[in-house]
Amino acid sequence: MRISAKTIAFTALLAAVICAVSPWTIPLGPIPLSLASLGVYLAACVLDCKHGVAAVVAYVVIGGVGLPVFSGARGGFGALVGPTGGYIIGYILLALAEGLIIDLFAKEKRIRLYPVAMVAGTALLYALGTGWYMAQTGVELLPALAVCVLPFLAGDAVKIVAATAVGFPVRRALRKTVLIRREKAESKTENGEEKR
Repeated sequence: MRISAKTIAFTALLAAVICAVSPWTIPLGPIPLSLASLGVYLAACVLDCKHGVAAVVAYVVIGGVGLPVFSGARGGFGALVGPTGGYIIGYILLALAEGLIIDLFAKEKRIRLYPVAMVAGTALLYALGTGWYMAQTGVELLPALAVCVLPFLAGDAVKIVAATAVGFPVRRALRKTVLIRREKAESKTENGEEKR
């Protein structure tokens, strides 16, 4: 399957957006409030599932090799295997779940399913991140939830609203442009203008 240069460029751009916003944090205890999930929300709803996940994987790899793109301007393999590493890996699950739900059920028509998709992905992120944190620190479930989930619910809700408000119209505009060009190309082919 051929991948257009524009698709590659948008995937790289969204990976760069995630890398740019993720280091900005607000300390809330062992796990800071980061804008990384906002970048992931946007990547997974603006791009299709495959390329949204690719953008997030690129972000994880870039941080894993040492560039300071994780929360608090951290980077390196140690950040991936540390107590909060489950959240970094969990961004891939978030993008996968969000992208699949949008691609299968919402596309560019049902905006109300976008936040549903983001909530579903966030639930997977919380599950993996909290379980990872518990395994690394020995903290039990309720204290872990108090540290890993409760402080972030309001912030993630705001990010989901913002990502839906921005991502949905951007995705519609991108898809409309692609469809118009595809229809023109098909029309030319039918008229014999591009036949060989």
